[in-house]
Amino acid sequence: MRKIAMLAAAAAALVLTGNARAAEVEIKLLNKGSDGAVMVFEPAFVKVAPGDTVKFVSTDKGHNAESIKGMLPEGAAPFVGKNNEDIAVKFDQEGVYGIKCLPHYGMGMVALIVVGKPGNVDQAKAVPQVGKAKQVFAKLFDTLEASKTASR
Repeated sequence: MRKIAMLAAAAAALVLTGNARAAEVEIKLLNKGSDGAVMVFEPAFVKVAPGDTVKFVSTDKGHNAESIKGMLPEGAAPFVGKNNEDIAVKFDQEGVYGIKCLPHYGMGMVALIVVGKPGNVDQAKAVPQVGKAKQVFAKLFDTLEASKTASR
């Protein structure tokens, strides 16, 4: 009987710690990044596990974070943060997520979040971008490709 109680306690502990393993990653919304670039998410490329949370921190005023239509995995809910407010988003669906700051989208203020296995890369790459966002996303997708090669 004691063995059963110990096994039940161990099982309960595993269930309870399962949610504790989820991580929270911060991305700052900045007027100027550490490399001198203006209007940036820092970091602009993040890899997380399903169930992790990304907190977009409105470090400098005048920014928001929101998903880009078409740059989400199937079944993922879009989100829109308010200007000058932090927003925490839990990413449950595996795939690639394109993120923008609406006021500075054309200036290239975008980010790429990869959750688990990036199955929707081609779909995300096909979404037309505006202004400098096109160049920044090209670099972010190159970073994704390099990270896939490095992990092999």
